[in-house]
Amino acid sequence: MAGKSKSTLIANRFLAFNRSLIVFLVFTIFAPIPSLLAANETGRKPGIQITTTPGKGSFALILNGKSAALTYSSNDFPGVARAMNYFRSDLKMVSGNQPQLDADALPGATPLVIAGTVGHSKLIDQLVSEKKIELSVLNGKWEQFIIQVVENPFPGIKKGLVIAGSDKRGTIFGIFELSKQMGVSPWYWWADVPVETQKNIYVKAQRFTLGEPAVKYRGIFLNDEEPALGRWAVEKFKGFNSQFYEKLFELVLRMKSNFVWPAMWWGAFNSDDPKNTQLADDMGIVMGTSHHEPMNRAHAEWKPFGGKEWNYEKNPEQLRKFWTQGIERTKNTETIVTLAMRGDGDMAMSPGTNVALLQKIVEDQRKIILDVTKKPITATPQVWALYKEVQDYYDNGMRVPDDITLLLCDDNWGNIRKLPKPGAAKRAGGYGIYYHFDYVGDPRNYKWLNTNQIERTWEQMNMAYRHGVDRIWVVNVGDLKPMEFPTEFFLDFAWNPDLMPVNKLTEYSRQWAENQFGSKYSTQIASLIDNYTRFNSRRKPELMEPTTYSLLNYREADRIVNEYNELAKKANSLYEKMPENYKDAFFELVLHPIIACANLNNLYVTVGKNRLYAAQGRVAANGLSEEAKRYYINDSIISDRYNHKIAGGKWNHMMDQTHIGYTYWQQPVKNSMPKVETVALKQGAEMGVSIEGSDKWWPESQEKAKLPELDPIQKQHFYIDVFNRGSQPFDVVIKPSSKLVKVSAEKVRIEKESRIWVEADWKNIPKNITEVPISITGAGKMVEVAAVLNPLLNINPKEHGFAESNGFIAFEAEHYSKLVSQGEAGWQKIPGLGRTLSAMMPVPVNSPSLTLDQNSPRMDFDVLFNTSGEVTVSALISPTLNIYNNEGLCFAVSFDSQQPQIVNIHKGRTNPDWMESVRGNIVELKTKHRLEKAGKHTLKIWMIDPGIVLQRILIDCGGLKPSYLGPLESKKI
Repeated sequence: MAGKSKSTLIANRFLAFNRSLIVFLVFTIFAPIPSLLAANETGRKPGIQITTTPGKGSFALILNGKSAALTYSSNDFPGVARAMNYFRSDLKMVSGNQPQLDADALPGATPLVIAGTVGHSKLIDQLVSEKKIELSVLNGKWEQFIIQVVENPFPGIKKGLVIAGSDKRGTIFGIFELSKQMGVSPWYWWADVPVETQKNIYVKAQRFTLGEPAVKYRGIFLNDEEPALGRWAVEKFKGFNSQFYEKLFELVLRMKSNFVWPAMWWGAFNSDDPKNTQLADDMGIVMGTSHHEPMNRAHAEWKPFGGKEWNYEKNPEQLRKFWTQGIERTKNTETIVTLAMRGDGDMAMSPGTNVALLQKIVEDQRKIILDVTKKPITATPQVWALYKEVQDYYDNGMRVPDDITLLLCDDNWGNIRKLPKPGAAKRAGGYGIYYHFDYVGDPRNYKWLNTNQIERTWEQMNMAYRHGVDRIWVVNVGDLKPMEFPTEFFLDFAWNPDLMPVNKLTEYSRQWAENQFGSKYSTQIASLIDNYTRFNSRRKPELMEPTTYSLLNYREADRIVNEYNELAKKANSLYEKMPENYKDAFFELVLHPIIACANLNNLYVTVGKNRLYAAQGRVAANGLSEEAKRYYINDSIISDRYNHKIAGGKWNHMMDQTHIGYTYWQQPVKNSMPKVETVALKQGAEMGVSIEGSDKWWPESQEKAKLPELDPIQKQHFYIDVFNRGSQPFDVVIKPSSKLVKVSAEKVRIEKESRIWVEADWKNIPKNITEVPISITGAGKMVEVAAVLNPLLNINPKEHGFAESNGFIAFEAEHYSKLVSQGEAGWQKIPGLGRTLSAMMPVPVNSPSLTLDQNSPRMDFDVLFNTSGEVTVSALISPTLNIYNNEGLCFAVSFDSQQPQIVNIHKGRTNPDWMESVRGNIVELKTKHRLEKAGKHTLKIWMIDPGIVLQRILIDCGGLKPSYLGPLESKKI
């Protein structure tokens, strides 16, 4: 949600499954949607309840291309009738023929699908009363369904397939679950995922259910919708009207979601189109209004209402009238009413925290609800969102009645701000979470593409769920379209977190890929998705700068663009292999975010190099200037392809979001090319030399040109750049003074520049640190560069551990030498989470704070030092917030038998610190230690509090250089 004015911007409810049912459901909820050809080129497979060949007692849903007839009771909910019409369309897409659908009809001996809600369907109730089916398990359940084959359900009907729901959404979800299992992706319309045709489909005979959802209300928030979704909706539907919302509601129901906060920058759901309100209720969608729009009124309605000052102290009567109308028009529909109040345009209500005023506002709002609905106040679900400064009211003692759901929030960047403390008393209204995949506000907007790792979403939402947050989960999905993958993950996880343990995350990506594209390439597609989301989450595109990644140290900038380019190469190659009817979906869901961000990273790194090279007077700077311009133009070409070429231009405007040229938090009006430099060439030839790790150039610099150290463990190679500063080419001779050093070329002709690689010949390891001068002669000048060979005499090659080199040691948290647990408490890997490889987190995630002792859970890392003295350990952790609002979350660090140093990850943290942590998606916490001798030592990371998500460790022995990600992992011997 925007952090600035929009007017300036235009009881733990999961089922206690028995062990066998849990196993059954694990394989069900993640089962692939079916093959719609017995053998097709994408390899799509049937869902667990579906087969393409008949089995004992199975039901022929499609037989020889003809679908079974469909029926429902006319006295059932309108949403069931709508869902059956969608199901008829789905069957037509799959079979090629439209099945018969009639309310209350029992058409002869035709195989018949009967869908209905227990207690609201004459047909279902008749089957129950005649003991044709046992459905008592659905009594009193929330959104549960059962799918079962029934023999001779009605006279003249030999076989029926019953889809029975405990309530209207239970029935609807059962219908759409069958659609999904027979091959209709929820994204068939919203992402153009093809539906394959199939001659025969059978439903297995055994009874099937997914149980109740663990989280009661699971939803999305369309937000920050200009210029992309908003302009698209206006062009496609003439606005956010009932035509638009029918498409949206169908999508969310197919994902078993039941809750929506509508688009609201300029839209007003309940007044823009009179049909919207009833449509939502008919389809089974629970509506709300966003965290700062109380009492079912859109903020956009205030001015047309004639609203004066949005201030309850000065204008209470008009505000009460405004709110009363909001409850009046929605009193007969399913809603969750947002309570309390923020300032005008999603700003703070006042500079201070006026608890008494906000409590009075809530009291007056609840009186309005009582007076209008004439129902007990607990009959109307209500929520108080503790968003931004509103949490301060709660922290300063404000409390609301127990039946109101407390909607806890993240920091707009995916880091949850507050959770109930373990053992806290339960609330009748429970707790919810408002989460973000998109945001407008400090330190910068991020709206353009998906930058969200499902691994981080899992870690944060799993932590919330284990703390009892299970009433409402709602996620800001921005324009929706770029967020297809994390959106479906969020909703799937909300259905039952117990069915998605951490070791299922990698499989989820693969399964999701299979559900859209089939099994043939699902592993490769999952890898593409997992990698691009990790790359994008390192630094959101809007936050990129030419110097984000180091141009000097660890070849970081080159490494980043190479990773992106390699990913883009793989994605393009797979795109070419896709069947023609899958290419639009593949472009939208996989290829576009990869090639768009690869191009953007190339742009910024090229601009950074251009500026560095221009400062050195390199001729090559001018070529880089033109190259950067080509990347900038290519950005618009990629967006144009999405807007106008894909799916025949169906998604025009969806890639209108600006993302290049930010100067502060707000998006630029239009993209703008970053500034590049050009160099006036010297007459004739003029040689310049630069080396890895330095921005200096020689012979201009008076410093000694010395490369980073080469050693026999890491076996590195480093570069020397020889470049032209003039208009004429020249020849250069590169000559090491000893055979201990080898160069990639000894004679080179320099037109613009040439990179010379230097490595050691470790067949003859020197006994001491040795400098080998390398002379570089050309254009009448000579430059000497020193190669340094360090034999690492203090490291025993027979020991095991990560070895120091160039004054540092770097390693991933998952590469521990030993893991020590204490009962259930310990460290657990989250595969894929973080900026480089993975992360380790303390478990249980709702564990109380541990008292540190020698048996405390810890990770040991064996490390080999070539030096002694003071070292600095940097723990790189995910930017977890102080979820308990206490002194802060802690862990501890020590070497060997030294006293552990307790690190409080929140102590002394300021708002600028927070902004830097979300810019880089990391927090770096340092401790200093003294090692009296070189050689092998054991670094220990101790568990104290949950919530510490450790990604990497860097040890600075005096030589660590600045970079964004840190050096590559040191070699482990």
